[in-house]
Amino acid sequence: MLTEKRQEEILNLLEQKGSVTVQELKEEFQASESTIRRDLNVLHKKGALVKVFGGAVQAETRLNMKEEEVSLRMDQNREEKIKIARYAASLIEPEDFIYLDAGTTTGYMIPYITQRSASFVTNAVSHALQLAENGFRVTLIGGELKAATEAIVGNEAYVNLKKYHFTKSFLGTNGVNLVSGYTTPDINEAMIKECAMEHSQKPYILCDSTKFHKTGPVSFGEMHKAKIITNEQPDETYASFGNILVVKE
Repeated sequence: MLTEKRQEEILNLLEQKGSVTVQELKEEFQASESTIRRDLNVLHKKGALVKVFGGAVQAETRLNMKEEEVSLRMDQNREEKIKIARYAASLIEPEDFIYLDAGTTTGYMIPYITQRSASFVTNAVSHALQLAENGFRVTLIGGELKAATEAIVGNEAYVNLKKYHFTKSFLGTNGVNLVSGYTTPDINEAMIKECAMEHSQKPYILCDSTKFHKTGPVSFGEMHKAKIITNEQPDETYASFGNILVVKE
């Protein structure tokens, strides 16, 4: 295949999938790794895509840095978020020690939590208040309060969090991408999310279907690091990971 044609096909694949890996492209075009990397370099310099470790993402995904306030996000995809949250809450078992991440979808879990013997750690002030009002044992980690997301972040929060070992964690994300994994716009929030994920026996990402194929500036975990709870199965390229739980009801 001619170089220009192959590069055009690479961009077509990105259009369909949002991201591609070097390995994928090698198999697709029966080309060497050096050839594929050379193509990606050329397309990156043209601004046609964004090179990332192990592959590439669409150029526009690099600009997915918008972070709206919690009050504005509450009603976005509300029904899907509640469906995901209700299922996530059903996974909590007696005596579980849970990390509940800041975010709207994780917040929607709280009314559906029924296991009274479970205890919680969270970095969300609103989540801590709701859990306490509902009679749960809850610890709010200390640190810097980020107004936009109502989350506790920063070094102090990280130091507090890494002392814990959770049976399960439920985490939000701004984007899920095959190459970049789970991403968020803020490095301080990414640090907290990554710490919670690494300190959990069973980490879960709560993610409505609009988050797939999106990439934020900062990664906090690779695709295989957690199970994803979502409302709709993304395309078949994600299915190979075997970690996606689709909520039907």
